[in-house]
Amino acid sequence: MRVLVVEDENDIAGLIKHTLERSGDASVEVATSGDQALKAASEQPPDLIILDLNLPVLGGLEVCRLLRTRPATAKTPIIMLTARTTESDRVVGLDAGADDYITKPFSPRELAARVRAVMRRGQADDAGPPPIYRGEHLVADFDAVSISVDGEQIRLTRREFELLKYLVENRNRVLSRDRLLERVWGYDRMIETRSVDVHVGRLRGKLGAAGKQIETVVGLGYRFIETDKAGG
Repeated sequence: MRVLVVEDENDIAGLIKHTLERSGDASVEVATSGDQALKAASEQPPDLIILDLNLPVLGGLEVCRLLRTRPATAKTPIIMLTARTTESDRVVGLDAGADDYITKPFSPRELAARVRAVMRRGQADDAGPPPIYRGEHLVADFDAVSISVDGEQIRLTRREFELLKYLVENRNRVLSRDRLLERVWGYDRMIETRSVDVHVGRLRGKLGAAGKQIETVVGLGYRFIETDKAGG
């Protein structure tokens, strides 16, 4: 596994490199600025990127957004590793396209575990595209990233798209907020569950008539329910 670590503090970059390479399963390249990271990722796309936010030349958030616009790195797992610790920082980072968000100071063992978890999710995604979902109002082709309601295309953010995809894949099952955070945000803790509620509310609004299929199960979470004409 080729890992690109984008970190301008040499001690931290060295610790990450040692942590990931000591198992023998990873080869780590270090970039110390945002522009250097974009160049390295373009020349030889890595399997995983660990990205600091406070970088010289070009900040980590902008680096993440640019990587997501490029075909070679659009689906490359990105873990943000940063000293920015507020909930709003995490939400902004994850919405920018990060798959996980770890705050400094960090545990090397936890970092290694998060890397394994992100890579497992990526392998599961590569198993094959989910089928096209056709409901009474909603048609969702997740492989083509095409969502339409009553024949009109709907624009979703990356996080809204992933949320809808996971809900549809697990339709008629109650999914807790913690479960959604873990599978959609890449988080199992440290981010407020109300962030899920905010995203579900936005998603419902964009889906219009189909938004009613996302049902709130009081005290438990959310469930995507079938309509009479829905099918998979």
